[in-house]
Amino acid sequence: MLVSMARSSLSVRGRDEGAAFLFALQFLTRIPIPAAVEFTAAREQAAVGYYAAVGAVVGILGGIVWYVSQLWVPDLLAILLSVAATLLLTGAFHEDGLADTFDGIGGGGDAERVLQIMKDSRIGTYGSVALILVLSVKITTLHYLAEVLPGLIALLIVAHSCSRASSVMVVLTSRYVRTQGTAKPTASGISGSALGVTLFTSFVIVIAGLLMLTPAALGGGLVGLAVGHGFSRLLYERKLGGYTGDCLGATQQLSEAFFYLGVLVCL
Repeated sequence: MLVSMARSSLSVRGRDEGAAFLFALQFLTRIPIPAAVEFTAAREQAAVGYYAAVGAVVGILGGIVWYVSQLWVPDLLAILLSVAATLLLTGAFHEDGLADTFDGIGGGGDAERVLQIMKDSRIGTYGSVALILVLSVKITTLHYLAEVLPGLIALLIVAHSCSRASSVMVVLTSRYVRTQGTAKPTASGISGSALGVTLFTSFVIVIAGLLMLTPAALGGGLVGLAVGHGFSRLLYERKLGGYTGDCLGATQQLSEAFFYLGVLVCL
């Protein structure tokens, strides 16, 4: 009987974790999930722990599109198609956060004014420039890395996964500053179990990355990611005293871009 109860408990836990991953997939991408997956607040909260895993899915798609494309088109176009594929998959979710964050910070004023600007759906000068620069850095850096570094697919998987783990670390160590929107899964922090899933996922993906990337390249990328993480937080936390959902998008984008730059510097 005890064995049967243990099996039943494990089965329920497995369903809950599987549902949490699907909710994370739905939240961060445009991939629909089956209607039969039952929503619960606990599952939505646990979904934060699977953001790094969803990042790996995005990186895999980007890597596949690059690999297939470079067989038929010039390298730069293959990289452009790879980045475009990830944008389509995510609906430019994080890029939108990047643009809104820079519009708000660039617009100046107190925290209330910054939050008001960030909530505006229209993109301004600061957001446009930030978006163009970050996308340009990613495309040009990846173009160069594709020519000199074996294992670009592994690089994309690690970068997309760990950059989303980077945004989860903001949720862990900072506070959500909007009075509205507190129903979002990232607004109420992260549980110990979700943090464990994030750390385990990132660890496995980094170790797997060593099978195709040199320690110097991977180490340089992680150092770059840490720099991007710190730089993004320096931009918005000193003004807001915390984060919003848009800020998490900015952290992911800058962490990813600086990851590629870190690899480039260490080659």
